[in-house]
Formats: sequence, structure tokens, C-alpha cells
Amino acid sequence: MSTNQLHQARNLTLPSREAMLYRVPSVQQFWTHNYDLLSDAWKEWEESQNDSLAPLGSALLDSRLREAVTQAWADPSKESVVLELMHEVAPDVFEFQFFDPQRLADLRAYLEQAWDAQIPLRPPYGIVLNRRGAMLDSRSEGYLAAPSFQAFYREILNTYMRPIARLLFPEIMGYDTQTFGFSIHYKPKTDTSIRPHTDASAVTLNININLPDEPFTGSTVDFYDPSAGKMIPLAFTSGSAMIHRGNVVHAAQPITSGERTNLVLWLFGDNGRMPIQDTQRSDVDAKLRWTMPTGKLDNFAPF
Repeated sequence: MSTNQLHQARNLTLPSREAMLYRVPSVQQFWTHNYDLLSDAWKEWEESQNDSLAPLGSALLDSRLREAVTQAWADPSKESVVLELMHEVAPDVFEFQFFDPQRLADLRAYLEQAWDAQIPLRPPYGIVLNRRGAMLDSRSEGYLAAPSFQAFYREILNTYMRPIARLLFPEIMGYDTQTFGFSIHYKPKTDTSIRPHTDASAVTLNININLPDEPFTGSTVDFYDPSAGKMIPLAFTSGSAMIHRGNVVHAAQPITSGERTNLVLWLFGDNGRMPIQDTQRSDVDAKLRWTMPTGKLDNFAPF
């Protein structure tokens, strides 16, 4: 790897905001052409910042969650300790504490430095095009390829998200081999809301990374309850997460003050496959839940 990859990446001319919004062909060509350059630039950046970057790892997670998941990996028959931390707040929607709010400053400090690195990051098309909206998965061009972040991202997906998703929604097993992720950021007068939609995922994990002293108003995530025929508004708190089936209709309401930043992670099957609608849930051996997929990651990306 050339030692001037970082300099080259910082001197790239980004496609215009308008071009990205309308997804003109030259935008995809830009990210595809510069995939390797940008990946190498992130490695070079992290090496140059190594002494100032906060370490990322499971110590940033809520201690009860970390201990329960560690216990379940060691002995899957004790997975009920994980289930006890999950609170169903709408049909097929569970809320729980993911990050320790007092440790979120370390993750945010790392991300703030990454967002300020002047290395082009591709925003999630059609969701947010501001500074903190970025692709996180290696299947996406222009992703946040810094090695220590990628190791942390993989730990969240493989050690925590997938077995928890299988515990709550056993019908997604076999449709959880592939991963996808992005960050989103809401603030008044810019990207403020998302209209009702479903996700192209078997399961979605949505994690708030606001610090405890970063309050906001509005910006509830509303989930549709088909039995009641109405939307149920839910609010994030610092470090909290919501995990839900991708086919649950939901919307983000306008933020009215403050800012909200979240990480959004998806699981789906090979080449984007998802469970058939209304697949019945059946009992699954706990030992099968607490395993890692053995197949390779493919290149399918929903957007």
C-alpha cells in the first residue's frame, strides 16, 4: 500500500449532492473506481491516528447485555438471561439497552475523528446526505473501512445481533447470513424524518448513539400495530436499541430540536433473500442459535 493513499483520497472531487440524490451513473462510477483507494486511505488514516483514537470493543456495551451474551455463548441453555433483557414494545419490536451511556463518548470520539478525516464517505442513498450519514459494511462502496471500526462492527453483528435476532425471531435462521449497515443523523431543517416503509432485511437493529447530554425532541420511530390498526410511537434514549423484523412498517417522525444519530444494521440471506411473509415460528435448538455462519459474505447490497 502506498503511503500517499490518504493524501490522494482527500483530494478526490466528490460528486455533487444533486448527483447523489438523483443517483446519476457517474456517482456509482466514482465510488466503484475509488473503492480500493478509499479502503487503503482508511487504513493509513487509522495508523496515523492510532495514539489518539479511543479503543473500540465490547467494553462499550451495557454490562448486563455483555455478561448475558457471554454466558449464552458459553452455554446456550442459559440464553434466557438474554431474553430477560428484551422488552416487546410493539408487535415484533423489542427494545433493550445496547451501549453503556457512560462509555458512548469513546465510540463517538472515534466516529467524530473519522467524520473529520476528510476521506469521502458514501451516504445512504435516499436517507441522509449529511456529515454523519455513512455506509458501514464492506459490501458498500465508500464505506467506513477503518480496520478497528470494522472489527467492532463485525463483533456487534456476529456476537450480539445475529443470536439475539434468532432468539426473538427463529424463523429468520438461514436468512441472516449477510450483513448491511449505515449511520443516520437527524437534525431540524436538514434530514428530519423518514416516511412509512419496510426494510429490505430479515431483521433490523437500530441503535442510538447520542450521548446522555444530547437530548432531542420529536424523532420518534413509529411502528405499525396491525391488530390495533395504528402506529405506536417509540423514543430512543442514549445507547438504547430497537430490534425488529424488517417487514414491520415503521416511520421516523420529524425531529423538532436537538440532533439524533443512530447506527442501523441489517441481516438478510444470500443475495438478499428474506423469509416468506407470515412464516410460522418453530422451536430451534439453542445450540444452533449461538453459532457463526460458515458461508462467505456475498456482494449484494440493497442500496
